[in-house]
Amino acid sequence: MTPDTESGFTVTELRVKKAEKALLVSFDNGDSYQIPAELLRVESPSAEVQGHSPSQKKILAGRRHVAIIGVEPVGNYAIKLTFDDLHDSGIFTWNYLHWLGENMNDVWDDYLTNLAAAGLSRDP
Repeated sequence: MTPDTESGFTVTELRVKKAEKALLVSFDNGDSYQIPAELLRVESPSAEVQGHSPSQKKILAGRRHVAIIGVEPVGNYAIKLTFDDLHDSGIFTWNYLHWLGENMNDVWDDYLTNLAAAGLSRDP
């Protein structure tokens, strides 16, 4: 699974929901997703998480309670999120956020499967 980088989405609403530890993102096509901070953190598009090829992707454990503490715009096409574990190197494009929202259940299932296979936990 990879995000479609060719289609163009425009964000119409973007809000950090602190109590839910999630990012609410709505798009001009009517799609709206509430993406958990934990999923955003473990699927960060940064090289630190994704590596430089699919075989280098890291499985991050212990992020169950991670929160978003900052959102910074990147041009008109993306945001940089800062998490309370101080990770802030991922650039989340609108296309990537839409893909992640649309595929959230599958991505979440893959994450949980990979954690279990590595003998890791979501808890710190």
